[in-house]
Amino acid sequence: MSSVLVVGYDPQAIPGVDGEALRAALDAELARFGEHGIDAAMVLIVFDESAESTLVASLTEQLWDVVVVGGGIRKTEPLLPLFEQVVNLIRRHAPQAAIAFNTSGGDSVEAAQRWL
Repeated sequence: MSSVLVVGYDPQAIPGVDGEALRAALDAELARFGEHGIDAAMVLIVFDESAESTLVASLTEQLWDVVVVGGGIRKTEPLLPLFEQVVNLIRRHAPQAAIAFNTSGGDSVEAAQRWL
């Protein structure tokens, strides 16, 4: 079975956003992986000192075939340093994994499938 790690920005850390509703949508997308026979996990990070250790723990938990980096990290200009950190940590701690990018929280499966 293929394995995918989805890296996203923790919706509880986004001001002015209904974090619970966004988390429910992310969980629904994660469930779609199972419908496609793909083993998937999600790690949600924030832009603080915990980001690196949280991500490294997930990256080294198992061998991932694909790591999908979410748009919440990529598309927000103030998070550019976090995006760079994420990409470099993936390269360092999961070098066997393809790196994919979704366009929204609702197409992570399709992003991963491009590399599976």
